[in-house]
Amino acid sequence: MASRLNPYISFAGDARQAMEFYRDVFGGDLTVATFGEYGTKEAGYADKIMHATLQTANGFTIMGADLPPGMEYSPGNTMAVSLSGDDATQLRGYWQKLSEGGTVSVPLEKQMWGDEFGACTDRFGVAWMVDIAGS
Repeated sequence: MASRLNPYISFAGDARQAMEFYRDVFGGDLTVATFGEYGTKEAGYADKIMHATLQTANGFTIMGADLPPGMEYSPGNTMAVSLSGDDATQLRGYWQKLSEGGTVSVPLEKQMWGDEFGACTDRFGVAWMVDIAGS
């Protein structure tokens, strides 16, 4: 297997909803393992997500999990997931779904470098950038 780089996103108890949302946005196959499946008996954590992977037909891989007991959720602004390419229809569709219910910091529109670009934070607090080449 070749090496690959993909986002791994931590959530504060809503990983299942977030990963199902990303499956609805991008399509693909979602696999989920809960803390309970691996023996966690702590109250309220058995049904939380220990590890989830979304594999899409376009080659995207998104991984995520609920933070385990004792780890503090501290969302930051040091990471964004970037989607780029030249399939304007597909990328605009992703943008529409990701920005719905979230916060748009840069509207998806033509930029000085010639591409259509937008930035948003989805309803789960994850930052996304979309760049449509040469639109």
